Amino acid sequence: MYQEQHGAPAVAPLTGFTVGVTAARRADELAALLQRRGATVLHAPALRIVPLADDGELLTATRELVDDAPDVVVATTAIGFRGWVEAADGWGLGEELLSCLRGVELLARGPKVKGAIRAAGLTEAWSPTSESMAEVLDRLLTEGVADRRVALQLHGEPLPGFVEALRAGGAEVVVVPVYRWMPPEDLAPLDRLLDAAVGRSLNALTFTSAPAAASLFSRAEERGLLPELLDALAHDVLPACVGPVTALPLQAHGLDTVQPGRFRLGPLVQLLCVELPARARTLPVAGRRVEIRGQAVLVDGTVRPVPPAGMSLLNTLARRPGWVVSRADLLRALPGAGRDEHAVETAMARLRAALGVPNLIQTVVKRGYRLALDPAAGDKYGGT
Repeated sequence: MYQEQHGAPAVAPLTGFTVGVTAARRADELAALLQRRGATVLHAPALRIVPLADDGELLTATRELVDDAPDVVVATTAIGFRGWVEAADGWGLGEELLSCLRGVELLARGPKVKGAIRAAGLTEAWSPTSESMAEVLDRLLTEGVADRRVALQLHGEPLPGFVEALRAGGAEVVVVPVYRWMPPEDLAPLDRLLDAAVGRSLNALTFTSAPAAASLFSRAEERGLLPELLDALAHDVLPACVGPVTALPLQAHGLDTVQPGRFRLGPLVQLLCVELPARARTLPVAGRRVEIRGQAVLVDGTVRPVPPAGMSLLNTLARRPGWVVSRADLLRALPGAGRDEHAVETAMARLRAALGVPNLIQTVVKRGYRLALDPAAGDKYGGT
């Protein structure tokens, strides 16, 4: 699948990288796409989805619309729209709801919602090419919503600013909450994911819904880890969002994110296949091409898994390639190493064995260690 490069079989683009997955829905699909491209995946659902078929709030909203049809209905998600129709069927209101929806201006956020609408025997009046709720809002406000009744099918938390903008424009808004987001029943996997992000053992963290991001931040705050999490996402762990709505909770915390051009899982994975290898450090060392990834090193294109302690040492040496780094500085880089510099020697021996080419790292007697940067590269990387 991956063509040969530099005389060795090319590795999958995400080999050596660990990616966190916060999704509750379609997590298996996302994990499989990532693993197929070589990533190690750490999954913990940041929330759970609770259907409201037995919830009086959804029943009340449905009866209100059946009894007094709105002017416009906005369908935001396929699973939410299908869940609404199925719940109405269960209450004996299915045909009445469909009859109501046939007589209104039915807007679909994207192609998946369009598919759900058509599967129910209905036809949407319009759908944005961008799949963006911002474009839906622009259309409604441009048409004018004063004295119009707008029903908004929600999937989880309210859309930030959407309802407020419609009401400011003079609309009466009926909210139809089909599902509710709740924290996961078992918080242990989420805590492990959070610890991995804070500890920088993740290289990227993916988000496919805004509530998942909000839930992760909420749990981090409960544990007193929010500042550490934000620092990790700002500097070392790449936050990747499936689209701009998903990115809103991260942006509210001042974080930059990467997003694919198309708001789908496949393009999200393809984006990571570009972004993460581009962040890898590549150096000419002892006549070899050394690419330092998250939890592995490519030596002339051959994958060399490296234990965490070894990666800590290697990353410390790579920050000043060719320069001598003292044992004391390397000791500080080792997690939980204490004060015994012998721990550096032990970890260094294991690192050299993992790399398979011992002379990549030179011992400088009584001073420390250095990467054996090729002389021709000295000027580029700061000399020796």
